Amino acid sequence: MSFSELGLSDKVIGAIDAAGYKTPTPIQEQAIPHVLARRDVLGIAQTGTGKTAAFVLPMLTMLEKGRARARMPRTLILEPTRELAAQVAESFEKYGKNHKLNVALIIGGVSFGDQDAKLLRGVDVLIATPGRLLDHSERGRLLLSGCELLIIDEADRMLDMGFIPDIERIGKLVPFTRQTLFFTATMPPEIQRIADNFLHNPVRVEVSKPATAASTITQLQVAVGREDFEKRATLRHLIDSAENFKNAIIFCNRKREVAVLHKSLVKHGYNAVALHGDLDQTSRTAALDAFRKGEAKLLIASDVAARGLDIPAVSHVFNFDVPHHPDDYVHRIGRTGRAGLTGTAISLVAPFDTKSVATIEKLMGMTIPWMGEPVAAAEPGERPARSGERSGRSGGRSRQPRGQRSQEGRSREPKPRREQPAPRAEHPAPHAEKAAPVRARESQPYRDRAPRETVEPDTSHLPAFLLRPVNIKA
Repeated sequence: MSFSELGLSDKVIGAIDAAGYKTPTPIQEQAIPHVLARRDVLGIAQTGTGKTAAFVLPMLTMLEKGRARARMPRTLILEPTRELAAQVAESFEKYGKNHKLNVALIIGGVSFGDQDAKLLRGVDVLIATPGRLLDHSERGRLLLSGCELLIIDEADRMLDMGFIPDIERIGKLVPFTRQTLFFTATMPPEIQRIADNFLHNPVRVEVSKPATAASTITQLQVAVGREDFEKRATLRHLIDSAENFKNAIIFCNRKREVAVLHKSLVKHGYNAVALHGDLDQTSRTAALDAFRKGEAKLLIASDVAARGLDIPAVSHVFNFDVPHHPDDYVHRIGRTGRAGLTGTAISLVAPFDTKSVATIEKLMGMTIPWMGEPVAAAEPGERPARSGERSGRSGGRSRQPRGQRSQEGRSREPKPRREQPAPRAEHPAPHAEKAAPVRARESQPYRDRAPRETVEPDTSHLPAFLLRPVNIKA
């Protein structure tokens, strides 16, 4: 089937031909006719299958009629991250070059004034992240009562980032008679509940089993030590020895680990850039542009880059940290092997990662092969080393039991104790001798107490002028 058979307009078909696409993907082939028929759609497909074009192309056809009004967008697309929102905006520029549509990008990290000016001129397509959209709505700068089409993209990522309450608030601001498109890569029970609330008699389009990876991705795992410096050395070896290596995305679980690994790779001469949520929008955009253009071969990122980013021809994905949630693994490795290309995904597995790997293999229904010998499981109670903690170094705490510390850094024979010198005889404090009898007297009954003894104070330490007699007048 070709794009011309899906019911798209001539302007859209012309833009598709100019982009070089001839055949729609399965998600596009099944979803586009239902979108054009004004039906609610629940789309489930793995990453890299063309979900963005599945709603962008029919939207362009539908928006050819009508005009936008000030502060009242005609359509609304919700994305979980700024990068995904910017990517969808680029898709409208690519496929909508034959249309005269006003597209506004409402994301954080950009001044409210510029965004408000775009809304005032009237917007046909509003692409936004939930937080910034609610900020404009609460300021009275945006009205969603004229929204005809609502698209919720990467709904499972919305759940992970805690945006579901914001999505529910936005759902109450748009008209009840709207058309809703709901796209996700995985379908946990929470997402199913949200879909039931937002969609009315939807058409379910499922082109692959949830939580599956593309068949074009070669998945491997390699055993590493429990220390970060060992993992970094293994990663450098894998990068240097990888076959058909072009570029790679390296995922870490924490933002701090992204910064530490980026600094280490740059120090060793690798051309790398970093991307995580604590960077400002200018730095995040510059890092993505440098990686897309090939100026940087390595992109070290947190899970902010794991969902939906369309970076063409990524040859390798490295999981420097095994993700805690198995769904994140599916999205991470989905950055490679896209659009029919082949890719390789390698996970660095430490002893304390064995349970997470088992959960991933259970979710995907497959066993990930090992490069070399499998890793041994961690002992009960062992915890992963954090950045900055090193065993066996001065200034750090050892992670071995106390009984085993002497085997590496100390002698096995116990050292003899040093004899403590006898305490020196010192003069007692002036009131020490007086206090002892008082405590002894208080511990006895009153009638059994001995007569109070007169204790002469030790005046050897007093100055001479204090020892002079004092004349007291009667």
